[in-house]
Amino acid sequence: MSAEHSDTAPSQRPLVWLPIPPEEIDGLPSELEYAHWDGGPDYPTDPARCAFYCVPYMKSDEVYVRPLRAMTGLRVIQTLTAGTDHVEHALSWLPPGVVLCNARGVHDASTAELALTLILAALRDIPGFTRAQDAGEWRPGFRPALADKTVLIVGYGAIGAAIEDRLAPFECERVVRVARTARASERGPVHPIDDLPRLLPDADVVVLATPLTEATRGLAGAAFLGRMKDGALLVNIARGPVVDTKALLAELESGRLRAALDVTDPEPLPTGHPLWQAPGVLITPHVGGPSSAFRPRAERLLRDQLRRFAAGEPLRHVVASTG
Repeated sequence: MSAEHSDTAPSQRPLVWLPIPPEEIDGLPSELEYAHWDGGPDYPTDPARCAFYCVPYMKSDEVYVRPLRAMTGLRVIQTLTAGTDHVEHALSWLPPGVVLCNARGVHDASTAELALTLILAALRDIPGFTRAQDAGEWRPGFRPALADKTVLIVGYGAIGAAIEDRLAPFECERVVRVARTARASERGPVHPIDDLPRLLPDADVVVLATPLTEATRGLAGAAFLGRMKDGALLVNIARGPVVDTKALLAELESGRLRAALDVTDPEPLPTGHPLWQAPGVLITPHVGGPSSAFRPRAERLLRDQLRRFAAGEPLRHVVASTG
């Protein structure tokens, strides 16, 4: 439905735009009005009426921000991703007092599960076995195990902690945690990011789980990668630009490092890009979040946030605000 035909009798209830059809989510508060928009060319209502905007999932950056300039009555932007870099740049377009909330908790299980999949597949050479199977060849031999390895998690938030939870049964020698600032966690100390030069040379596996910010853009550049030990594995389930692609390619092509990447820069990775054919690299197409675990967790988040919004209570997972 286009905007010019949808608002002949506007409701007095605050309007919520959802990328999931509202009738498919049980338990939404009746004090709110709902409209479904998942990034299509036409808006379901006049965007100026929208008070709570839940950003479409797995669309383009242009789609995410397209209605924002017209959302003059907006009070909340809710992403369905842990990262918010795809909308943060547009906050300056909005009136004061708009809060941006992320989806902390929605993707922890699925993304951590993929991180373990990438680690194990890369270490045990599952891609090589798959190619051998396709060729009808039997290729036995020794491959590295995760047991007795030191794993460094860079970005120890909810997803980083979920990755460590899943590492626990694999008998790693050590799990080392790094975040923006030092703190204590249930499993042990979290080192500040300034300690990376000291910690990187001892890690067999380095997992990037940090959000993309100006501080983390290009974090895994030539100096970072150069500090990693020979034969180490870099796993990126964060954002592509956290890694300097040119610097990574140099390390892969020399055979000194290996990588398992769920995200790349550029993304989508174009046909013919040298990363596709680089030795020692395993690539998945940004599938850490989209799994069967997504929908029920996203619905739980939306029910809770919208209940809080309707009741005038503080929202959870606020990461920024305008004004």
